[in-house]
Amino acid sequence: MSAETAVQEFPGPAARGRPSGPSPWVAMYHSVDDCPDDPYNVTVTPERLGRQLGWLRARGLRGVSVAELLDARARGAGRGLVALTFDDGYGDFVDNALPLLRHHGCTATVFVLPGRVGGDNAWDAEGPRKPLLTAQGIRTAAAAGMEIGSHGLMHVDLTRVGEHELRAEVEDSKARVEELTGREARGFCYPYGHVDQRTVRAVRDAGYRYGCAISPGPLTGLHAMPRVYVGQRDTPLRLELKRRLHRVRRREWQPGEDAR
Repeated sequence: MSAETAVQEFPGPAARGRPSGPSPWVAMYHSVDDCPDDPYNVTVTPERLGRQLGWLRARGLRGVSVAELLDARARGAGRGLVALTFDDGYGDFVDNALPLLRHHGCTATVFVLPGRVGGDNAWDAEGPRKPLLTAQGIRTAAAAGMEIGSHGLMHVDLTRVGEHELRAEVEDSKARVEELTGREARGFCYPYGHVDQRTVRAVRDAGYRYGCAISPGPLTGLHAMPRVYVGQRDTPLRLELKRRLHRVRRREWQPGEDAR
């Protein structure tokens, strides 16, 4: 098999209606703001995001929500699409990210914390307090064509909580996102990217159609999708390198593969 064949980004129609083959390219963002105090490297400036989205379009690619990418991929029509995700549901998404996404003809998935609606990033011990989306902000993003998914209720490491709290974080957050948006919450994003078989099973059993992690290793699959971190330092050259490395390093999905 040639190197080019080995890194084809999107395969043909998925077996049994599920995506299969190489893991899709899913970019992981957080906050979009002019914020010099950023100890966790979760912020990109609007200018940088605009350049990154421009790079995508110049490469003949378009950013879409995870749900849209998976639907297209299952039809064998995912070529040229990459998923864009924004974790934590920061309030700056509506003011700073949304206009840029619209300008470049892109959509995205925003993973929100329904237990902290209108609150802030209290889980970050250092750095500035960043406001999170209000209920109206979440509805505004949804009305603009963004997919709204769950990031759990309170942003806790789900691999360290008991069964009762795990169910609440996964199941209750799904119901509350759906109540806020009036739409199905198809996706879940694991806080901190931490994932194990128990948490993947909980997400699958709660009725989510997919789950996003960071580097899930052998758990990689529809409910533990790897993603590529994108930050302020990511110039077009760095993004191209990350994209190429992702296509080579990420394990393939097998048809119907999932955590058991």
